[in-house]
Amino acid sequence: MLVCSMVLLLAADLANPPDIWTVMIPYLVVISLLYFFMSSPKRREQSRRDLSLKNLKKNDRVVTIGGLFGSVVNISTDGKEVTLKVDENTRIKFRKTAIAEVLKEESTTESA
Repeated sequence: MLVCSMVLLLAADLANPPDIWTVMIPYLVVISLLYFFMSSPKRREQSRRDLSLKNLKKNDRVVTIGGLFGSVVNISTDGKEVTLKVDENTRIKFRKTAIAEVLKEESTTESA
């Protein structure tokens, strides 16, 4: 990219410098491609997380953003709060957005 700009500048007549857009177009193309490739994985991960939170149901094993493991006991009627059972006697209410990951159930065929 820098080489292209240098060649354009060297090839141009010094009395007639190249148009600013002729020099800037390669830079704009590379910047837009970098932006697209850097933001695409983040959007994909966010949509996957939103889908797993949308499909959250009772008895799902989850991990919170604080690192607590638990099972979903109750989801509020508005869907914003989730009650997790951490151990036998401990239940904690969290916002649904505080759940980092829904753990997948290991099937018996995988462990066999």
